[in-house]
Amino acid sequence: SETEPRSHSSADIPAWAREWQRKMFDAGWLLPANPAEFGGRNATLLQQFVHLEEMSRRRLYHSYNPQGLNIVVPSILSFGTDEQKHRWAVPIMRAEKTASLGMSEPNAGSDLAGLRTRAVLDGDRFVVNGQKVWTSGAHDADWCLCFVRTDPDAPKHKGISALVIDMRTPGITCRPLPELTDPEYADFNEVFFTDVLVPRDNLLGELNRGWPITQGSLGHERGMLWIGNASNIENGVNALVKLGQELGLQDDTRFCDLVASLYIDGQAVKLLGYRGFSKFARGLPATEHALLKLFSSETERRLYLTGMETLGADGVDVDRPGPSGWREGAWATQYLRSFSGTIAGGTSEIQRNIISERVLGLPRA
Repeated sequence: SETEPRSHSSADIPAWAREWQRKMFDAGWLLPANPAEFGGRNATLLQQFVHLEEMSRRRLYHSYNPQGLNIVVPSILSFGTDEQKHRWAVPIMRAEKTASLGMSEPNAGSDLAGLRTRAVLDGDRFVVNGQKVWTSGAHDADWCLCFVRTDPDAPKHKGISALVIDMRTPGITCRPLPELTDPEYADFNEVFFTDVLVPRDNLLGELNRGWPITQGSLGHERGMLWIGNASNIENGVNALVKLGQELGLQDDTRFCDLVASLYIDGQAVKLLGYRGFSKFARGLPATEHALLKLFSSETERRLYLTGMETLGADGVDVDRPGPSGWREGAWATQYLRSFSGTIAGGTSEIQRNIISERVLGLPRA
């Protein structure tokens, strides 16, 4: 496979990070609401939520393979057989294997039901042909939870199946997509499947009944993703306050109004998340998740823009310390990267359409 430039994703996970995740699994703190055999301690979903929120607030990461742990694993635990749970989910949770998520395609991003990657059942195996894009960590992943079309004659929301594909299978080519903010860094990928043979045993759930799995995967992603967004906003506002103090802006009415507005929006994200989580935990539809995806990503973008503009010309210095102490910590870099949050998982425009139709009940234009 084409694997240059090198990724900072799954293949580069340091030994200490693997050991950290494994220790959490063994102690029952990886996903506390799970049974002990799956890295938990039979905690309530509320207890798990509090645990994840505190971890996120302190920037303590559960995993360097978030797609695998937060999306792929819950999908396997929800729809897989006992054998599949132990074959795939446990090694991912113990940081022994990594997984990516094969959803988006060049012509099926926000409209996932329009996916065209084909899987034809031939005896005891599927033959897969097609393309995925924006697949995080695919070129270093061991497995890919890939959504494919197995019945082209069925309505587009039907005839979809979920396969767990070994990424070392012949016929798979990964093309990393370097980022403008760091050309040496590539986490997103295009993935091409050419006559890839996948055992029938790698079918997750029922044949042609993969759509509920896609919704479950997105539900797991959006049901918990906002926790990180809320923490980013909280930490970012605190960094903005510190920046204002350093620049002597305590009495600058405009600056103080901007900070106050961002603080209020950050609290709104958190409270909206709490309300959505209370429904999610009871198995109820949580329309708040669509609101959160839109509101939190737009708030983050506005936050980093405010920090960059507050610094003036210094704001475009990507080497200047910013709200985060890591590789992407500068205000300018965070601002540029914040646009991805308004695209990944459904663009802001699509989220507005979803809110209009499904939450407000407005007719299609």
